[in-house]
Formats: sequence, C-alpha cells, structure tokens
Amino acid sequence: MEGSRPLNPGSSASLWFGLVFVAVYFLCADARTTPNPLLSPSNATCPGNSKCHEGIILPIWYPEDPSMGDKIARVIVYFVALIYMFLGVSIIADRFMASIEVITSQEKEIVIKRPNGETTTTTIRVWNETVSNLTLMALGSSAPEILLSIIEVCGHEFKSGELGPSTIVGSAAFNMFVIIGLCVSVIPQGEVRKVKHLRVFFITAGWSIFAYIWLYMILAVFSPNVVQVWEGLLTLAFFPICVLLAWVADRRLLFYKFMHKKYRTDKHRGVIIETETERSKGIEMDGKMVNSHFMDGGAASNLIGLIENKEVDESRRDMIRILKDLKQKHPEKELDQLVEMANYYALSHQQKSRAFYRIQATRMMTGAGNILKKHVAEQAKKSASVQEVHVDEPEEYVSRIAFEPAVYQCLENCGAAILTITRKGGDINKTIYVDYKTEDGSANAGADYEFTEGTVVFKPGEMIKEISIGIIDDDIFEEDEHFFVRLSNLRVLETEDEVLSPNSLPYPKAMLGFPTVATVTILDDDHSGIFTFESSSLHVSESICIMEVKVLRTSGARGTVIVPYRTVEGLAKGGGEDFEDTYGELEFKNDETCKVIHVKIIDDEEYEKNKNFFLELAEPRMVDMSLQKAQLLADDVPDRKLTSDQEEAKRIAEMGKPVLGEHSKLEVIIEESYEFKSTVDKLIKKTNLALVVGTNSWRDQFMEAITVSAEDEDEDDTGEERLPSCFDYVMHFLTVFWKVLFACVPPTDYLNGWACFIVSIMIIGLLTAVIGDLASHFGCTIGLKDSVTAVVFVALGTSVPDTFASKVAAVQDTYADASIGNVTGSNAVNVFLGIGMAWSVAAIYWHMKGKPFVVEAGSLAFSVTLFTIFAFLAISVLLYRRRAHIGGELGGPRGHRLATSGFFFSLWFLYILFSSLEAYCHIEGF
Repeated sequence: MEGSRPLNPGSSASLWFGLVFVAVYFLCADARTTPNPLLSPSNATCPGNSKCHEGIILPIWYPEDPSMGDKIARVIVYFVALIYMFLGVSIIADRFMASIEVITSQEKEIVIKRPNGETTTTTIRVWNETVSNLTLMALGSSAPEILLSIIEVCGHEFKSGELGPSTIVGSAAFNMFVIIGLCVSVIPQGEVRKVKHLRVFFITAGWSIFAYIWLYMILAVFSPNVVQVWEGLLTLAFFPICVLLAWVADRRLLFYKFMHKKYRTDKHRGVIIETETERSKGIEMDGKMVNSHFMDGGAASNLIGLIENKEVDESRRDMIRILKDLKQKHPEKELDQLVEMANYYALSHQQKSRAFYRIQATRMMTGAGNILKKHVAEQAKKSASVQEVHVDEPEEYVSRIAFEPAVYQCLENCGAAILTITRKGGDINKTIYVDYKTEDGSANAGADYEFTEGTVVFKPGEMIKEISIGIIDDDIFEEDEHFFVRLSNLRVLETEDEVLSPNSLPYPKAMLGFPTVATVTILDDDHSGIFTFESSSLHVSESICIMEVKVLRTSGARGTVIVPYRTVEGLAKGGGEDFEDTYGELEFKNDETCKVIHVKIIDDEEYEKNKNFFLELAEPRMVDMSLQKAQLLADDVPDRKLTSDQEEAKRIAEMGKPVLGEHSKLEVIIEESYEFKSTVDKLIKKTNLALVVGTNSWRDQFMEAITVSAEDEDEDDTGEERLPSCFDYVMHFLTVFWKVLFACVPPTDYLNGWACFIVSIMIIGLLTAVIGDLASHFGCTIGLKDSVTAVVFVALGTSVPDTFASKVAAVQDTYADASIGNVTGSNAVNVFLGIGMAWSVAAIYWHMKGKPFVVEAGSLAFSVTLFTIFAFLAISVLLYRRRAHIGGELGGPRGHRLATSGFFFSLWFLYILFSSLEAYCHIEGF
C-alpha cells in the first residue's frame, strides 16, 4: 500500500539499535564527565558508576578493569549476545503467543430455547475478548519485561534493582510514543482508523496512567524509598480490578445495564459477541416487544437465539460474496482453487487478535514467511495430494451374477421382454450356471405373460447374457401390471464332468450379486394413457442449472397425444430471477411412454434457500382420432340423440380417452446447492486463526523450523507464496538455532495449548534472566547505569516485535483497537503484574525478617513522573484526533499524520533525554 511499507523488520530494528546506541553513549559519556555542580545529588545512585556485579546466571568477565581494546571487544560481544538473545526471546514468545491464540480461541456450543418452543444451537467463545486481551494477550506481549522484573528481585536476594522496573517504564514509553506514532503514519493515504470499543479504551488508558501515578505515590508519597507489604499487594490487586472493570464496560453491566444492548456476530466465525448501539424502544421477538433494559437470563438467551438466526448468517453472506467475487475475477479457476483463494482472503481480512499480529511479525522478521500465505499454500498442497491419491479397488476374486438393470418396462404389444444378466469380477475363464424363474406380481402367468424358467450358462469369457419372457396382448382396458424374474441355484463348472455349488468349494469363486430379482412392468396399450408426474413434489438444488422433469404415460400408449404444460410462480419468481418461465406442449407418439420437460434454474448461490414454483399439465388431447370417434366425444352438439350402438361406442371411446393422472401439478422446491453450502461451511471452519498459528505435532514444528519462507506483506487474493529473498535466508540462518531448539516445545494441540503455554513461559523466564545479566554487564562495561540501559536498550529490544505487530494491525484492521487499545492495556498490566508481583514477594520476605523493603525512588520516580505527563499529552492528542476534520486516532490528512507522528517521536526522544540526564545528575530529579 502506498506510503505504508517500512523497512524490513530486521534492518529497521538494527537501525534503531545503532542510532539509539550512538546517541545515548555520547550523551551519557558527556554526562559522566561533566556533572552539574549546582545540582544537589538527590538521586542516591547519582555519583559515580557502580562496578559490574555477579549476575544471576552469568559471572563477571575478569579482569574487571580491562584495557580499552578489551573493553571495546567486550562491548561488542555483549551487544551482539544481547541482540541474539532478543531474537531468541522473540521466537519463543512466538510459540507462547500461539498457545495463547489457541487457548483464547476455544469455543463451545450452546442450545438456546426460543419462546415458541424451538431450539437452536449456536457457538460462543469461552473467553471474553476484552478479558483475553488484558490477561493472556497482555502477558504474552509483555512476558519478558514482567519476568525480568520478577527474576531480578528474586535472583538478587530480594533486593530491589533498577533494570526490571526501568525496563517496564521504558517499554511503556516506547509502546505509547514510538509504536502509536508509527501506527499513525503507516495508514494508507486517505484512510483513518478509529477505536471501536471506546469505553474499554477509556478504562485501559485511564488505568495505564493511574498505574504510573500509583507507582510514584508508592515511591515518593506514602512511604518514600520503602515499599510496604500492603502497597505491593494492592498494586498486584489492581490487575484483576482493572480486568473486571474493563469486562464490565465491555458487557455493559452494573450501571451499563440501563443502557441499550445489541448483539453482533464475529465476522467469518459466527461467534456471538455483545456490542453497543443506539437506544431503541425494544426488540421485536416472535411478534412481541421485549424491553432489553430488564431482560432476564432466559430472555437474553432467547435474544441470542434470535440474533443467531438473523446475524450469524452475516459471516456466511460475506463468505458467499467473497466466493462470487473471486469467481467473477477468475472464471477459469476450478472450485478447489477458488476455495483456497477465498480462504486466504477471509483470513487476511477478518479481525485478528494481538497474539496473531505478534506471531506474524516475529515470523516475518525471522525468515519464517507470511503465515497466512504459508498456511493456505499448505492446505492447497494437502488437498491436491488427497486428490492425486487414487484408492484402487481391491481385485475381485469372486464372480458376481446379477440383473442389470433391475427394472424393465414394456408395452403389452411388445411380444417379449428382454432381460440382461451380467457377470462381474472373478475368473472369467470359468463356466457358470444360474437358474431363473418368473413369479407373479399384479400380472398373472398365462393371462398377462408366459411363465418361463430355465438356466443361463456363462461360458468362458462371456460377461452378458439375455433372457426373453413372452408378453400376452389383449384388448381389455386394465391398469399397468408387473411380475418378477428371480435368479437362483448358481453353480461353477470346475472340470468338464464336475459342476459344483459355490459352497462346496474351498472358497467361493462365484456368487449371486445384487439384484437377484428383476421387476418387469407391462404397460397397457389399449388406452390413450394417463399422464402424470412421478410425484407431487420435487426438490432440486439451485446449482442444477437445467432441471429435467419426467412426464409419464401409464395405463395405455395408443395414439398420438398432445399434453400442454407451463410453469407457475410460487415463492420462487420466474423471469430469470429464480427460474426461467417455461411453457409448451409435449407430443407423445404412439407407444411412447415418457417425455421430459426442461426448466432452467437460476443459481444465485444462496447459503440457505427454500423457494417453490409449480409445473402444471393441462388436459391432454388426441391428435390422430378418427372423425367418427371425434363426433361421438364432441360436447358442442346440443340435444343430440344417440342410438344404443352409438352410446356403447361413446362409452368405449370415453374409456380410451387420454386423461390426467394423480400428479398433474408438480411442486418444485429450489434448495441451496449442497456442494456450495458445504464449501461455505468448510471455509468458515477454516477461518479460525488458531488453525493457522497452531501446530499439532512435533514433526510439523521441526519442519517449520528448518524451512525458510518469503517475508512478504503484500496482500492479494491468491495467497500464493513468492521465493525467499537474500534477507530471508540471512535471518533464517541467524535464527535457525533458536527455531530448532524451541521446536521441542509441546505443540499447541496438546492440552488445548496449555502445555505449550507453561513450557514457553518457563523458557522465556530463563532467557530473560540471561538478558538481564547481559544488559547489566553491557551497561557497566561501557559505563551506563542499569536504569539507562533498561530504558533504552532492553525496553527497545523487547518491544521491537510489538512494533511491527502493531504496524501490521494498524494497516490491516478496520479499527484501531488492536494497535492502540492493547498498548494502553499492556502498559497497565506491566506495572500491576511485573512490579506488583516482584515487590509483593520482596516486601513480604523482608517483612518476615523484620526489615523494610528499600526501593530508592531516584531515577525511577523521575522516569515515572515524566512518562505520566507525556502519556497524558499523548492520549489527549489521540482523543483530539477523533474530531470530524481528522476522523480517527490513526491516519487522516497527511499534515496531521506527520505532525502527530513527529510529536509522539519527540515525546519519546525527550523522555530518553531527560531520563538519561537525570540518571547522571545533569538535571535534578527526586
């Protein structure tokens, strides 16, 4: 998209690191050499630089005071190792987020009873969308920062450190200023993105600012430089409170229940989700108005049932629209190809979770390619391989003898009925004998047909034999009659002198197949015929294109008869809307017993369809009737006197006159195409993103780990993959160790993703401990304090995947929730979980020892205050951008986009600048 494609993730991240590294190094070097003598060092850690300390995992690199050349070498080693560890954390976080996507995508079916007694089944998500975003999703995107804070405290004898808290504050600043500033500018020209769930955004944004105000109050107001047990536990307790309030706002509970509710369905998935709407008088349900303000549980379930019938189909309609559009664009492609293209299109355009964007950004950054295109390509290969596998029918070692076909019809004057008996399979060089015999049905032997019995001999190589049954003709009007012919007593000729039954052989070489009984219907030819459809109704699929309807002539076939017919509209409309109007005449020749009417059905590819129209037969009339017979049957001669002979002739003529039968009017019911419906159902099932990011076996994970794919963000309808670039191969080579190592993590299909979740978070904790040691040693080697190292390097390294995830979310999503709302939610969760849990454990530990848990306010309090002020300004700007002349938080006119992005980037730069100057006492802090 124009103006929206940045540098490759890897090269862009390296550029960020390089620029920040150079700027901070010279800034802090200058700050160390020229401290401000006019400022009192209120920051307890301000004077001097602490020397390197033993890490949790990594030891000190001796000697501690190396030469300049050794120091430069150490800096390079630490810096490269830090970047490589960040790559490792990103890749294991990929597995972690995949497990979260699988967990939060769990669904269940519920049965809803409607007021009229009908029941319907619908699918609902087990996890609420807002709750999952603030809990598992936030934990997944911020796991390194949270675990770093906890591990730093627990690993250093429960003493406070600067690295963990400063990383959380620095990461919050990067998220709020750099990520949102980038998202504002990457929106395509002329487009805007707004936050849809504004209530939830207000709550998460408010909590994100309150979290850092609370942090300052703990450090500098309630008990300066000391964290008490109640402060730590209350900080931790704010996390469930924040989640609960966001859930209340999302579900419109408590005071929200007096506001109108509306239910919608999640696009492409048909899952019930509650949203906000305008107040209305009520909702009509089965003809009754229901007040939604005071709706009880049963009524709410009934409402969901109503919405399920009306709105769940929206996802199906979208899928049908996609298929139709693709069929128009690519008329030359087969249905299977169109299905795969529609699958990719639906996956690309549906609303996605934060976890999906994080996974996609990480995999594209590490040479694993576009997961959507990769998934669709794999599905296409699987379907192609299934089609190529031909299941060969097992060789038939037994000959089967049967009638083919099993039903025969013949006119009474045909003389004889010819029946066919076939042999299939087995050894055709064997000679087989089988007896046949006629049996009475409604037709009687001797009166209607000739009794016949005999033996059919299949000689070597013969596969088909015919038998003849004589038919007796008479001049009596009668109904159509039938009789049967049965096969029995099959024998196999083993030798020239020995004929054995199959049961006497070691294994059967021949047997009677199906059917062994044939039905022969004798059609009376002494009547002009009774004309009727086969049944009173007929169900057809709309995809049939041309419908063929048989008109039967029974109980006689003498003479030429004309039968008019026409279509009559019902719910289905003619004129090319649902079917083409059809009318005409059928001409039955002498002895002709069946004719076919063709009606064109219009295929408009509806998911569910149940419309009807009718085919009517008018009164039949004779064509080759004699003049005398026509005069006898004429009704237009008044007061005509007939002789007794004429009366008898007229009665006989009336009996032979063609008439309509029982089914002279056929109801045709047009239904949806079963193939099309199953295709849509299959596509809807495929659009679960958990199927895209999840894995079901270790084999799949190892194959994915060693496979390099193209990093391609371009969206198109085909979903076809392109060849990997040189950059893709380089990134794959750099990260293949981590990919293969983390392929050992349990697949997401195990325990519904929880096995992968637990193992991944343990590995993230281990890597985070190593990152903390590397960052600390890196900082002390070049003379940077832990607070500066955390704010700049560690926060930047842990936030790079989130940056590109938010960028993709901003461009692809219709709304700004995934790119903005989750940033504010993550910032609050970082404080409540990361700092709250770490400080609670440490405060309890020192309280049990009778000592206070000391946390120097110093640089942390200053950074928190600075971030709070800047965050308030940033959120104010975002809310201002919702005004009509801009239209939304992201995008908008070019001038406003550039100004907003520049403002946000400058806030981050000022935050880094002032935090670094304060850390080295260049400016006064707290």
